[in-house]
Amino acid sequence: MSHDSTAAPEATSRKLSGRRRKEIVAVLLFSGGPIFESSIPLSVFGIDRQDAGVPRYRLLVAAGEEGPLRTTGGLELTAPHGLEAISRAGTVVVPAWRSITSPPPEEALDALRRAHEEGARIVGLCTGAFVLAAAGLLDGRPATTHWMYAPTLAKRYPSVHVDPRELFVDDGDVLTSAGTAAGIDLCLHIVRTDHGNEAAGALARRLVVPPRRSGGQERYLDRSLPEEIGADPLAEVVAWALEHLHEQFDVETLAARAYMSRRTFDRRFRSLTGSAPLQWLITQRVLQAQRLLETSDYSVDEVAGRCGFRSPVALRGHFRRQLGSSPAAYRAAYRARRPQADRPAEPDGVPMQAGPPPSLHPDAPVPMQTRRTAATAGALGAPASLTTDQGKQMQDLYAAARAGLPGQRSAPHA
Repeated sequence: MSHDSTAAPEATSRKLSGRRRKEIVAVLLFSGGPIFESSIPLSVFGIDRQDAGVPRYRLLVAAGEEGPLRTTGGLELTAPHGLEAISRAGTVVVPAWRSITSPPPEEALDALRRAHEEGARIVGLCTGAFVLAAAGLLDGRPATTHWMYAPTLAKRYPSVHVDPRELFVDDGDVLTSAGTAAGIDLCLHIVRTDHGNEAAGALARRLVVPPRRSGGQERYLDRSLPEEIGADPLAEVVAWALEHLHEQFDVETLAARAYMSRRTFDRRFRSLTGSAPLQWLITQRVLQAQRLLETSDYSVDEVAGRCGFRSPVALRGHFRRQLGSSPAAYRAAYRARRPQADRPAEPDGVPMQAGPPPSLHPDAPVPMQTRRTAATAGALGAPASLTTDQGKQMQDLYAAARAGLPGQRSAPHA
């Protein structure tokens, strides 16, 4: 499911300059960039797959600074083009930036600004969003990046509306994605926007990835303090909140501990973390519930109380909105995938049995991938305790539900 964002009128109506071509994609590389993110647009837009029904793009790989360019791992790259190649592109992709604290080369920023003024679509994958922000292209716009770097992006560029929950954000002529694999999601979205679902589906099959990945970044978040908040006075308040999640308190309580008005606290908190304090607090409570569901035998009602939710109903609602599953279904799916010896033990020391899922009815909640295993699990396998037919039914239900969950925000397209 996509969420429409409010694109600026000039962004959606901007026309491509006559010297630029829609089918030309320029990829801007810098020294020190990670090889994986750098390779994503090269693979998506640089290989001729017309035999599979994928319309062809023309790829121009441009160096954003003097070469040779060194990637992570010590590899050296020589880009065939310089910044002049950007002047012909209808789409310019910045797949990564080497440092979230250092400014990109001014020449590259000028080239991006000119491209945007002439109607080119500008794309930032992962830390590439920092380059777009440095060029001023994200001012007043919604954007995302890897959840680890979202607080830094929000603090360094306060005019950017950073949303660390999304896999990607399409704001018309400026698009950004979360980390690593989310770059594939955004590139597939671009193909889908340009050529339709069939072309994007054909490309996804070639890449052996789902055409639309379910969920957002919430399931990958952790409880560690954002890197940028460590020396800030709010760090003590955030640390207190993390240590007292089992208690019922609200944002007003946190504002009072910070000796700030609610309005001032909201503004300061968002500038440091990239999230509204209420959304951050709910996310942390859901993460705590995940851990208890994974590591304890507390009932769902007990988990709700130990995570500071006022009622089990509140836990279930927030849990489903963030993870696409009920707490009970999440626990059943998590235990079904874990080795028997690793499951929480009963008081007598005997590992608990996973048992069958709560329901196999077609309308029942579908278990989702857990935060800890989503990076390696591509699909929900059938538990050993299920019959073959039950396992297949579980897989079919899971697959059917994946495309209907949030995680992408898209601007309306004509």
